Amino acid sequence: MDKLTEYPKLIKRILEKYIELCNRSNQRDIETFLIVDEANGHYVWMNLGWQNGERFTGMTVYVRIRGNKFWIEEDWTEEGIATDLISAGVAKEDIVLAFHEPKMRHYTDFAVAS
Repeated sequence: MDKLTEYPKLIKRILEKYIELCNRSNQRDIETFLIVDEANGHYVWMNLGWQNGERFTGMTVYVRIRGNKFWIEEDWTEEGIATDLISAGVAKEDIVLAFHEPKMRHYTDFAVAS
């Protein structure tokens, strides 16, 4: 697998599926969308709108592609974006759970860094 060309396509495809599912729900006051900066390898799943009379903004997932690895900076999905990446054939060594403190990452089954 050519990581430089395939990894951006893969994360975009995975996140687009989640966003499509969210947009099918009945939450009409919450907009769910994907922000992509392919040139710099940033992929953000955002929610924006109103809930119970209050402004709601939230990042559900933020993944960066850095050094030919997926850096999962934020992930509020039930099973985790890493699970989707592994199911798609990505090696655990190419996934960094960056939301964990660097000194704690060696306790996971995933890449420690860089």
